[in-house]
Amino acid sequence: MPRRRFKVDDAVPKSTIRVRILGHTHCVRSATGSHTSRAMTNEEERRLFVELERLKQEHRDLDAAIEAMLHLPDYDRLRVQRMKKRKLQLKDEIGRIEDQLFPDIIA
Repeated sequence: MPRRRFKVDDAVPKSTIRVRILGHTHCVRSATGSHTSRAMTNEEERRLFVELERLKQEHRDLDAAIEAMLHLPDYDRLRVQRMKKRKLQLKDEIGRIEDQLFPDIIA
């Protein structure tokens, strides 16, 4: 079994620890300061890519719907506000999944 190597960048807070990784190994620091790592399986990675694409499509659809509503003379401002809030939530979810799939690699 090949040895997984990782290095922790201690310059950031423990709650947002950045990890130098090789391959798809993820490393997090627990509350006790010990390290745990786990390789992402192909199935998990595939599932995340599918979810990422679904969220991006929903984000694009909301963007188009908001743009269309704004061109109406008497659009519902509350509905547009809710759509924009949902769009921001989607952006956060997309960022979270992208961080899992493409973690910061500090060279």
